[in-house]
Amino acid sequence: MKAYPARLFAGLFLSFALVGCSERADQSAGTAVPEAQQPERHIALQGQPNFRDLGGYRTQDGRSVKWGEVYRSGELPRLTDADVEQLAALDIRTVVDFLTEQERAARGPDRLPAGVRKIDLPMEAGNLGMLAGVVSEARQTGDFSQVPAELNPDIHRLLVVEGREYYATLLRELADPDRRPLVFHCSHGIHRTGTAAAILLSALGVPWEAVREDYLLSNVYRRDEIERRVGELRQLNASNNDMPVEQVDSTNIEAFYILQGSYIDAALQQAIADYGSMDAYIRDGLGISNTELLQLQQQLLEP
Repeated sequence: MKAYPARLFAGLFLSFALVGCSERADQSAGTAVPEAQQPERHIALQGQPNFRDLGGYRTQDGRSVKWGEVYRSGELPRLTDADVEQLAALDIRTVVDFLTEQERAARGPDRLPAGVRKIDLPMEAGNLGMLAGVVSEARQTGDFSQVPAELNPDIHRLLVVEGREYYATLLRELADPDRRPLVFHCSHGIHRTGTAAAILLSALGVPWEAVREDYLLSNVYRRDEIERRVGELRQLNASNNDMPVEQVDSTNIEAFYILQGSYIDAALQQAIADYGSMDAYIRDGLGISNTELLQLQQQLLEP
C-alpha cells in the first residue's frame, strides 16, 4: 500500500459518512431466482434507510447466497418502535458494530430487540484511529476542501489493509449458525460496511460485478438522505464562511456522497497488490483457513 501524507488521511476517514445517488434496480445483478419470486432485498425501516438483505446473489459455481441470514446496514440508534419490532420479526440474533467509541458516544446505543447479541468491533486502531477525530471537525465546518474526490478509492484501500482483524472476526461469526441471522453496520452502511460486504460476498464466490452492484445500491436507498445531507453541509459551510450558500463549491461534498464503482474496485485492487488475489487476501490476510471458508460457504450458500 502506498504511503499517504498525514493530511490526506483526514479526508479518508471523513468519507465513511458519504454515499451517492446512482439509479440501480433494487433486485440487482447476481440474484439467484426470478425477480417475481425474490424476497425483498431492501428492508424499509423508518430510522435507517440502508438496511438490506445480502441473500440471492449467485456464485460463480451456480449456488446462491441464502436469504434471511445476513443483513448490512447503517447505524441503528434512530430506529422506531416499529423498526425494532421488524428486526424481531426477522429473528435477528447478532449485531456487529464497526463504529468507533467516539461515534457510539455521539449517536447513542443501537435500538435492538431484547436478547440480541451485540459485538462491538470499533475500527479505531492505527490510521483508522487517527482519522476518527477528523470526522466531527469536518461535520462542524462543512469544509471539504482537504478531501478531494480522488481520495474516495483510498478509503477502501485503507480498510483492506487495516481492517483485517475486524473483517476476519465478522466472517467467523457468520460461519456460526447460532449467531445468525446477523446484521453488520457502521455509520451509514457504506465504506466500512461496504468493504465488509465485498469481502464476504467474495469469500462466498459471488462475481465482482455483483459485488459492485451491491455496493452501489446504497445510492438508491439513501437518495433522500443524501440530498438532505449535502444541503446541510453546504449551508453549514456558507454560514461558517459568511457567504451565500450559492457560492459554496460542493464538488468534493458531492463526490463523497455519490458512490462510484471505482471506489469499491480499489479494495479489490489493494487485495491483489498485497496478496495476489482476493481469495489469497481472505486466506492469508484475514487468516481464514480452508476449513473455515468451507464452513462459511456451507452455512450461507444453497443450490
